[in-house]
Amino acid sequence: MSQTDEGAHHPVEATRRRLSSRQAATVARLVDAAVDELHRDGFDALTMRGVATRAGVSPATAYTYFSSKEHLVAEVFWRRLAALEPVTADRRKTAANRVAVALGDIALLVADEPEVAAGVSTAMLSSDPDVKLLRDRIGAATHRRIVAALGDEADAMVVRTLDLAVAGAMLNAGMGHLSYAELPALLADVATTVLAGSGRTTKGIER
Repeated sequence: MSQTDEGAHHPVEATRRRLSSRQAATVARLVDAAVDELHRDGFDALTMRGVATRAGVSPATAYTYFSSKEHLVAEVFWRRLAALEPVTADRRKTAANRVAVALGDIALLVADEPEVAAGVSTAMLSSDPDVKLLRDRIGAATHRRIVAALGDEADAMVVRTLDLAVAGAMLNAGMGHLSYAELPALLADVATTVLAGSGRTTKGIER
Protein backbone atom coordinates (compact mmCIF):
# COMPACT_ATOMS: atom_id res chain seq x y z
CA MET A 1 0.00 0.00 0.00
CA SER A 2 1.06 3.52 -0.62
CA GLN A 3 2.05 6.01 2.00
CA THR A 4 -0.08 8.93 3.10
CA ASP A 5 1.02 12.50 2.56
CA GLU A 6 0.17 13.44 6.14
CA GLY A 7 0.40 10.29 8.23
CA ALA A 8 4.07 9.81 8.98
CA HIS A 9 3.22 7.70 12.02
CA HIS A 10 0.60 5.65 10.14
CA PRO A 11 2.20 4.98 6.74
CA VAL A 12 0.05 2.05 5.60
CA GLU A 13 -3.29 2.74 3.98
CA ALA A 14 -6.42 0.70 3.57
CA THR A 15 -7.11 -0.20 -0.04
CA ARG A 16 -10.34 1.72 -0.56
CA ARG A 17 -9.21 5.33 -0.22
CA ARG A 18 -6.44 7.78 0.50
CA LEU A 19 -6.15 8.53 4.20
CA SER A 20 -5.44 11.55 6.32
CA SER A 21 -3.36 11.10 9.47
CA ARG A 22 -6.52 10.87 11.61
CA GLN A 23 -8.14 8.36 9.25
CA ALA A 24 -4.97 6.26 9.16
CA ALA A 25 -5.02 6.13 12.96
CA THR A 26 -8.64 4.91 12.87
CA VAL A 27 -7.75 2.20 10.38
CA ALA A 28 -4.80 1.11 12.54
CA ARG A 29 -7.16 0.78 15.53
CA LEU A 30 -9.54 -1.34 13.46
CA VAL A 31 -6.71 -3.62 12.36
CA ASP A 32 -5.46 -4.02 15.94
CA ALA A 33 -8.99 -4.65 17.15
CA ALA A 34 -9.48 -7.32 14.50
CA VAL A 35 -6.41 -9.17 15.77
CA ASP A 36 -7.72 -8.98 19.34
CA GLU A 37 -11.12 -10.28 18.25
CA LEU A 38 -9.52 -13.14 16.32
CA HIS A 39 -7.47 -14.13 19.34
CA ARG A 40 -10.57 -14.13 21.51
CA ASP A 41 -13.23 -15.68 19.30
CA GLY A 42 -11.71 -16.84 16.00
CA PHE A 43 -12.71 -15.91 12.46
CA ASP A 44 -16.16 -17.50 12.34
CA ALA A 45 -17.37 -15.38 15.26
CA LEU A 46 -15.64 -12.22 14.04
CA THR A 47 -18.00 -9.41 13.05
CA MET A 48 -17.38 -5.93 11.77
CA ARG A 49 -19.65 -4.62 14.53
CA GLY A 50 -17.56 -6.32 17.21
CA VAL A 51 -14.32 -5.01 15.73
CA ALA A 52 -15.77 -1.50 15.47
CA THR A 53 -16.91 -1.57 19.09
CA ARG A 54 -13.49 -2.71 20.27
CA ALA A 55 -11.83 0.01 18.17
CA GLY A 56 -14.17 2.67 19.56
CA VAL A 57 -15.85 3.58 16.26
CA SER A 58 -19.25 2.97 14.71
CA PRO A 59 -19.87 0.02 12.36
CA ALA A 60 -20.59 2.55 9.61
CA THR A 61 -17.13 4.01 10.11
CA ALA A 62 -15.56 0.56 9.91
CA TYR A 63 -17.33 -0.12 6.62
CA THR A 64 -16.03 3.18 5.29
CA TYR A 65 -12.57 1.63 5.22
CA PHE A 66 -13.21 -2.11 4.89
CA SER A 67 -15.80 -3.74 2.68
CA SER A 68 -16.01 -6.95 4.74
CA LYS A 69 -14.41 -8.83 7.59
CA GLU A 70 -12.42 -10.76 4.98
CA HIS A 71 -11.00 -7.51 3.67
CA LEU A 72 -10.09 -6.42 7.19
CA VAL A 73 -8.35 -9.70 8.08
CA ALA A 74 -6.47 -9.78 4.78
CA GLU A 75 -5.29 -6.27 5.64
CA VAL A 76 -3.84 -7.62 8.89
CA PHE A 77 -1.56 -9.95 6.95
CA TRP A 78 -0.67 -7.35 4.33
CA ARG A 79 0.42 -4.85 6.96
CA ARG A 80 2.68 -7.39 8.62
CA LEU A 81 4.21 -8.33 5.28
CA ALA A 82 4.70 -4.69 4.29
CA ALA A 83 6.51 -4.06 7.58
CA LEU A 84 9.20 -6.71 6.96
CA GLU A 85 12.73 -5.52 6.37
CA PRO A 86 13.71 -5.44 2.68
CA VAL A 87 15.62 -8.44 1.34
CA THR A 88 19.23 -8.12 0.27
CA ALA A 89 21.30 -10.72 -1.59
CA ASP A 90 23.93 -11.58 1.01
CA ARG A 91 26.61 -13.31 -1.06
CA ARG A 92 28.04 -15.00 2.02
CA LYS A 93 24.99 -17.28 1.92
CA THR A 94 23.87 -19.67 -0.79
CA ALA A 95 20.97 -18.67 -3.01
CA ALA A 96 18.80 -21.35 -1.40
CA ASN A 97 19.58 -20.01 2.07
CA ARG A 98 18.79 -16.47 1.00
CA VAL A 99 15.44 -17.55 -0.44
CA ALA A 100 14.67 -19.57 2.68
CA VAL A 101 15.19 -16.52 4.88
CA ALA A 102 13.15 -14.26 2.58
CA LEU A 103 10.23 -16.69 2.45
CA GLY A 104 10.58 -17.91 6.02
CA ASP A 105 9.99 -14.39 7.27
CA ILE A 106 6.64 -14.41 5.45
CA ALA A 107 5.69 -17.88 6.68
CA LEU A 108 6.35 -16.90 10.30
CA LEU A 109 4.20 -13.75 10.26
CA VAL A 110 1.30 -15.63 11.86
CA ALA A 111 3.11 -18.74 13.11
CA ASP A 112 2.47 -18.08 16.79
CA GLU A 113 -1.18 -17.03 16.34
CA PRO A 114 -3.29 -19.97 15.14
CA GLU A 115 -6.55 -18.03 15.23
CA VAL A 116 -5.07 -15.23 13.13
CA ALA A 117 -3.49 -17.73 10.75
CA ALA A 118 -6.78 -19.55 10.23
CA GLY A 119 -8.60 -16.26 9.72
CA VAL A 120 -6.07 -15.03 7.19
CA SER A 121 -6.26 -18.30 5.25
CA THR A 122 -10.06 -18.05 5.01
CA ALA A 123 -10.09 -14.34 4.27
CA MET A 124 -7.55 -14.59 1.47
CA LEU A 125 -9.79 -16.97 -0.49
CA SER A 126 -12.66 -14.47 -0.52
CA SER A 127 -14.11 -13.19 -3.78
CA ASP A 128 -14.29 -9.67 -2.32
CA PRO A 129 -12.64 -7.33 -4.89
CA ASP A 130 -10.76 -5.56 -2.11
CA VAL A 131 -9.33 -8.89 -0.96
CA LYS A 132 -8.30 -9.67 -4.53
CA LEU A 133 -6.41 -6.39 -4.62
CA LEU A 134 -4.59 -7.34 -1.44
CA ARG A 135 -3.85 -10.83 -2.80
CA ASP A 136 -2.26 -9.21 -5.81
CA ARG A 137 -0.18 -6.92 -3.61
CA ILE A 138 0.89 -9.78 -1.35
CA GLY A 139 1.85 -11.90 -4.36
CA ALA A 140 3.83 -9.03 -5.86
CA ALA A 141 5.64 -8.38 -2.58
CA THR A 142 6.49 -12.07 -2.24
CA HIS A 143 7.77 -12.11 -5.82
CA ARG A 144 10.00 -9.12 -5.15
CA ARG A 145 11.46 -10.77 -2.05
CA ILE A 146 12.33 -13.89 -4.04
CA VAL A 147 13.95 -11.89 -6.84
CA ALA A 148 15.93 -9.78 -4.37
CA ALA A 149 17.14 -12.88 -2.51
CA LEU A 150 18.24 -14.69 -5.66
CA GLY A 151 20.04 -11.82 -7.30
CA ASP A 152 21.53 -13.18 -10.51
CA GLU A 153 21.18 -16.88 -9.71
CA ALA A 154 17.81 -17.80 -11.23
CA ASP A 155 15.62 -17.04 -14.20
CA ALA A 156 11.96 -16.18 -14.49
CA MET A 157 10.80 -19.81 -14.38
CA VAL A 158 12.71 -20.42 -11.15
CA VAL A 159 11.08 -17.40 -9.57
CA ARG A 160 7.66 -18.47 -10.83
CA THR A 161 8.16 -21.93 -9.34
CA LEU A 162 9.09 -20.43 -5.99
CA ASP A 163 6.13 -18.04 -6.17
CA LEU A 164 3.84 -21.05 -6.54
CA ALA A 165 5.66 -22.99 -3.83
CA VAL A 166 5.21 -20.33 -1.18
CA ALA A 167 1.56 -19.81 -2.11
CA GLY A 168 0.90 -23.54 -1.85
CA ALA A 169 2.83 -23.86 1.39
CA MET A 170 0.92 -21.01 3.01
CA LEU A 171 -2.40 -22.47 1.86
CA ASN A 172 -1.53 -25.89 3.28
CA ALA A 173 -0.48 -24.34 6.57
CA GLY A 174 -3.69 -22.35 6.72
CA MET A 175 -5.70 -25.52 6.16
CA GLY A 176 -3.84 -27.24 9.00
CA HIS A 177 -1.92 -29.72 6.84
CA LEU A 178 1.39 -28.16 7.87
CA SER A 179 2.46 -26.01 10.78
CA TYR A 180 3.72 -22.54 10.00
CA ALA A 181 6.86 -23.34 11.98
CA GLU A 182 7.66 -26.08 9.45
CA LEU A 183 7.50 -23.80 6.45
CA PRO A 184 10.96 -22.16 6.53
CA ALA A 185 12.75 -25.53 6.41
CA LEU A 186 10.33 -26.86 3.81
CA LEU A 187 10.76 -23.81 1.59
CA ALA A 188 14.53 -24.05 1.99
CA ASP A 189 14.35 -27.63 0.66
CA VAL A 190 12.15 -26.49 -2.23
CA ALA A 191 14.55 -23.67 -3.10
CA THR A 192 17.53 -26.04 -2.99
CA THR A 193 15.77 -28.52 -5.27
CA VAL A 194 14.61 -25.88 -7.75
CA LEU A 195 17.98 -24.16 -7.94
CA ALA A 196 19.84 -27.45 -8.26
CA GLY A 197 17.83 -28.19 -11.39
CA SER A 198 18.50 -24.80 -12.90
CA GLY A 199 21.68 -23.64 -14.53
CA ARG A 200 20.06 -20.45 -15.68
CA THR A 201 20.52 -16.73 -15.21
CA THR A 202 18.09 -13.99 -14.26
CA LYS A 203 17.12 -13.17 -17.82
CA GLY A 204 13.46 -12.25 -17.96
CA ILE A 205 12.94 -11.47 -14.27
CA GLU A 206 11.30 -8.14 -13.48
CA ARG A 207 12.95 -6.25 -10.64
